[in-house]
Amino acid sequence: MTTAPSPETPLTGQAPADTECAHLRSHITDSRFYGHRYSTQASHRIFCDRCRYQRWLDVEAALALSQGELGIIPAAAARMIAEAARVDRLDLPAIQAEIRRTSHSLVGFLRVFQASCEGGAGEYVHYGATTQDIQDTAQVLEMRDVLDELERLLRTLAGQLAELAEANGATVALGRTHAQPALPMGFGVKIASWLDEIVRHLERIEQLRPRVLAAQLFGGVGTMAGFGEQALPLLDAFAARLGLAAPAVGWHVSRDRVVEFVSCLAMVAGTMGRIGDEVRTLSRPEFGELAIGWRHGQVGSSTMPHKRNPEACEQAVVMARLAAAQMANALACMGGDHERDSRSLRIEWACVPDASHYALSACEIVTHLVGGLAVRPERIRTNVSAVAEQIATEKLMLALGKHIGKQTAHEYVYELVQAARENGSSMREVTGRDGLAGAPLDAAALDEIFDPATYLGQSVALTGRAVAGARAALARPAQADAQADGGDAR
Repeated sequence: MTTAPSPETPLTGQAPADTECAHLRSHITDSRFYGHRYSTQASHRIFCDRCRYQRWLDVEAALALSQGELGIIPAAAARMIAEAARVDRLDLPAIQAEIRRTSHSLVGFLRVFQASCEGGAGEYVHYGATTQDIQDTAQVLEMRDVLDELERLLRTLAGQLAELAEANGATVALGRTHAQPALPMGFGVKIASWLDEIVRHLERIEQLRPRVLAAQLFGGVGTMAGFGEQALPLLDAFAARLGLAAPAVGWHVSRDRVVEFVSCLAMVAGTMGRIGDEVRTLSRPEFGELAIGWRHGQVGSSTMPHKRNPEACEQAVVMARLAAAQMANALACMGGDHERDSRSLRIEWACVPDASHYALSACEIVTHLVGGLAVRPERIRTNVSAVAEQIATEKLMLALGKHIGKQTAHEYVYELVQAARENGSSMREVTGRDGLAGAPLDAAALDEIFDPATYLGQSVALTGRAVAGARAALARPAQADAQADGGDAR
């Protein structure tokens, strides 16, 4: 007879929620064991609770100092508020208790912060502002930090890919469409495609900054009534102090800025997934065209000691898919009611950090992956040689087309190649014996047609164009560097 466990005894595999698990976190990005695969040190610096509260303090300090300069509040009180705006001076357990007691996301924080301000300065904290003004502006500061880190990673990756593409611009490789042999190509063109996409992401980041990185300071319903006649100068001063744009009107329910940010991150992660998947395929033993870096001590399988699994490639794809999934959440924020609506804000508090964790992780993974990547020209040549006759058909068709017409040549070569494949014959031998509809193609001309190296088109030039464009983009200073002297709330 089986004895049922008592209420105090956990079932097998379960730990008491109030003891062993109390100090653990449940989100995968916070896992002690696996979090490093889903997030980065930078993403945790940006989104930790203490960092969020410090940003709220920075925003409150910027508001007070700007109001002090304009005479909206006493300048001495503004200075005291700014001096007190340090998260290490706050009673965080008291804030947690107040949040639970008040069921409000900011009031408990404000009460504890106000109490820490000396000389009655706390009475002027948050003067005329509404909760979302502070929280939205702080979230924008988080988003700016994410873009700075993302840009840094993308610039590093672009530099790596530029070197790799340039070194392989003329490497004769097999171009594939629909996973089948298609035409010869320079291997550098493949890498240049990744590189050019990353340059466009850098352009997107540069272009979206002035649109997305905007302050919020418009009061309860967006009229700025609580700031009096100095409202518009205050908005300009507040935004300038934080290094943000001063928008024309409030955006409490107009969330396109946040959606654009999440969209950009999802696109960047998608590129990382595309690179990771292509490397994963081309490093398979059947292809062997790329070799992924490996260090002694890595383990590919718990049962098969020989395995060297493309873990980084697969994780990049995972990050791309998870980042893409955040787009649905971000788009759900577009439908806020009237002048303010917390339904959007609370979704963003989840999807903005998650999309950021995943996108930054994807970029970090692929940067490390590309840094250890080796191109294997000998295997590339072998793979090209195996299908050299098949991938010459377009060139043969165009050569014949000069004499018998392109469409007629297409039908002619189609029948020729199908017969050769069905009979197991050599396409080159078949063309040598065939009359080729009377077209004057001698043996030397056919040898040239069937040489993949002669049909790379503009591979080298196209690779060079992409590399030159990337290096020109990288020569411009990063936005984060250009803004390094701005945005100080003190």
